[in-house]
Amino acid sequence: MAPADSSIRAGATQRDGCVSSVPEPGESTPVDICWTVFKPAGASARRPVPMVLHSHGWGGSRAARGEVQAFLDAGYGVLTFDQRGFGASGGHAHVEDPALEGRDVRRLVRLAAGLPWVQQDGPGDPRLGAIGGSYGGGYQYVGAFELLRTRGTPVFDALAPQITWHDLSQSLAPSGVVRTEWALALSAASLPSDALPPRVYKALVEGAALGTWPDGSIPGTEDMVSFFRRNGPRWHVGQGRRLDIPMLLGQGTTDGLFPLEQGFRNWQQAMTAGARRRSIFVGYNGGHVLPAVLPAGTTADTDPCSRKLAGGDFERLTVRFLDHVLKGRRTTLRGFGRMHLATPGGTCTTIRTPRANTAVEVGTVATLEGVGTPLSYEVAQGPIRVAGTPYLTGTMTALGVQNRAFYGLAVGTSPLDARLVQNNVLPIDEPRPVLGEARRVALPSVAVDVPAGQNLYLLATPVSDTFVLMGSRLPGAVTIEDTIVHLPVVGR
Repeated sequence: MAPADSSIRAGATQRDGCVSSVPEPGESTPVDICWTVFKPAGASARRPVPMVLHSHGWGGSRAARGEVQAFLDAGYGVLTFDQRGFGASGGHAHVEDPALEGRDVRRLVRLAAGLPWVQQDGPGDPRLGAIGGSYGGGYQYVGAFELLRTRGTPVFDALAPQITWHDLSQSLAPSGVVRTEWALALSAASLPSDALPPRVYKALVEGAALGTWPDGSIPGTEDMVSFFRRNGPRWHVGQGRRLDIPMLLGQGTTDGLFPLEQGFRNWQQAMTAGARRRSIFVGYNGGHVLPAVLPAGTTADTDPCSRKLAGGDFERLTVRFLDHVLKGRRTTLRGFGRMHLATPGGTCTTIRTPRANTAVEVGTVATLEGVGTPLSYEVAQGPIRVAGTPYLTGTMTALGVQNRAFYGLAVGTSPLDARLVQNNVLPIDEPRPVLGEARRVALPSVAVDVPAGQNLYLLATPVSDTFVLMGSRLPGAVTIEDTIVHLPVVGR
């Protein structure tokens, strides 16, 4: 595509084009990855500026000027691009496969390194940050890990991934139980551009129909476990790689697709200890959110931690973070090396670790399977502040087949009005009968202030609208005796 220039604001310019990247699997024709470069006013070979890479969420396309104006106004160049399978770019979306989308990002970094007005730290090494949320956070990780693999040292100087994943299979199907609402929503969002390879559409339908994440074990079905194995930070970490890059991680506390725990894992596992000391984690009420009706959840949509740290929203915090890292500016920005989490009530609580530190005996916790209403069991009386990753242990009995139930924390004045904390539950999946066997059950990561006069509950439910049709196909019951709930208590 021939480049084109046009005036955008006060001498800034815009240029559009495409780069040739690797062909689709089994094909020989290079794939075009299309981009727009915004050059801020005053940038030149004599006055070079840092570059910020940007890309879109699933089903989207590269940014218009207004979406990146704050970064142009702050003196950054912006290179925004359509990811493979979306917008004007060719090919199919392979969901951040290192061999495909990873090489696309490497090609775009090479483009940025060749612009004479972009600040350079060395040959092929531009002063480079990255922004974007959801799928626009996924490209940051695959690009940074791929450049680390091929060059041996980081090329990105700062990352700001929002509401993205650590382990894609675990996000879409925790314990192999499909988050049906999201699997179908993502499939629908990719239909207008036919973004996904045909086998992935087939697999999403199979997952909804069979009630489990397809792994190829049933003849004629797809193997999504293998397809997604390399598509996220978890795989790179398993290869022995860690990113020594300052990051501003944003994660939705009410996110039902890439929940808070996915961000915690990136913070704890995908980064070096030195990088964490130079980084900031912000959890805000938002992200990928659908109404939580059964069980009933919250409707919070606030970002008190960005306001506390930077006096504004996450975009303002991002600009200040990039100024600190890419320009070396002395700022009043604080909160490095910590995790700052929004509660549903709009407060910001700061922690060093999400680990549980308090054990509470609850006794017997029972729920029906397949049909029935949520049941709540008191864990603690308010006031109490919980922030991090809880879990429960106990002795489980479930005498049916494909035993499934869903668990989370809730807050209310009584079991009858208790509502899910930040909307999430997690499943257990026991394909065979279980009789008195010890189990550890994961609970969704949370940040919540339980006020005086209200209680914290363990909620157990046979059904969940996020996992619609994913409950047990046969009625039954799951009982956990000698239940202990392990809480990350940070205040009372």
